Amino acid sequence: MPFALYMLGLAVFAQGTSEFMLSGLGPDIAADLDVSLSTAGTLTSAFAVGMVIGAPVMAVIGRRWPRRTALLAFLVTFLLVHVVGALTTSFAVLLATRVVGALANAGFLAVALVAAIGMVEPNAKGRATSVLLGGVTLACVAGVPGGALLGQFWGWRSAFWAVALVSVPAVIAILRAVPAGTPPDTAGADARAELRSLRDPGLLVTLLLGALVNGATFCTFTYLSPLITNISGFSASWVPALLALFGAGSFIGVTVAGRFADARPVRFLLAGAVALLAGWVLFALSAGNPVAAVVLVLVQGALSFGVGSALITRALYAATGAPTLAGGFATAALNVGAAIGPVGGGLALSAGLGHRSPLWVSALLVTLALVVGALALRKRQPASGNDSRWSSPQVNSATQRRG
Repeated sequence: MPFALYMLGLAVFAQGTSEFMLSGLGPDIAADLDVSLSTAGTLTSAFAVGMVIGAPVMAVIGRRWPRRTALLAFLVTFLLVHVVGALTTSFAVLLATRVVGALANAGFLAVALVAAIGMVEPNAKGRATSVLLGGVTLACVAGVPGGALLGQFWGWRSAFWAVALVSVPAVIAILRAVPAGTPPDTAGADARAELRSLRDPGLLVTLLLGALVNGATFCTFTYLSPLITNISGFSASWVPALLALFGAGSFIGVTVAGRFADARPVRFLLAGAVALLAGWVLFALSAGNPVAAVVLVLVQGALSFGVGSALITRALYAATGAPTLAGGFATAALNVGAAIGPVGGGLALSAGLGHRSPLWVSALLVTLALVVGALALRKRQPASGNDSRWSSPQVNSATQRRG
């Protein structure tokens, strides 16, 4: 893989830390700013909403710029809003910074996904995606628990300062490692024609599945801290370690998905989704057992990110008619899930259903994904067992060219 791809992963690490770190900071933010835990959870949803809106909009704006220029503009904006977030004493201002930061993050990730797959051979999109998303999983392993530790010792604001500081070397790395200029194969692409690729049913199904699976992930992850302290019986000092364990699982999942998503997507996705559903149900039933909770935090991290990253790859394969906006489509879909997941979990908590309820909401979302996927496969009724028929005829032709 090209060195520049790993530099993009460094920036994604900083952004992933910001996106996920609230799972360990939510109670502290709620107490400091005098809001409820479910209200503090809306900070995650606000970030996700900004990602949903920003992914296509920022991708359209960014496509007019050289890729290095677009990446730098989005990343510097992201850095600055975290400085504002670290300084504010208003929940409303903090909420606004999450939305603006998400817009910048969405633009960066949308451009970075397209840039990443443009750096590798056409049949290596899964591996390129796994390297880029490795920054997200490393954020879970190191960045998010680190943010939780900072929050415990120096307050939640210190985590925002840390994200801003980590973004600085990412800016320098992009300046040095990402080539300037717009690639000639996408410079003349028509945005309206690219948007029309959303009419492809196979692409829409893939994006919907990504939204549902990611919604399940964010639903539980957002409220993981109160779950493991109130139900599993761990003290607050264990939260960073268990967040890191979830991140370790996610890194395993993304790495494995990168090896299978290019070759056998249907088998991998079906098996992974069934296992993911079983894991959420088992977690809900056994969350009071500390040993089971530790094991399932690791397993569900691996399954959630493995299935989720494989769906991103299938969306990139399916969106061949959108060379500059494919990353925006995938980013928006996944963050639709990241928006609805915490809201669903928050509603369950507000309804008095207990700290296990986000796990059941996660199970429900994965069940919906399995139903949608099964209906889509049944409607298509492929004549052969070729996994490449999962997304669209465009994916079939790409796979045939690889073979």
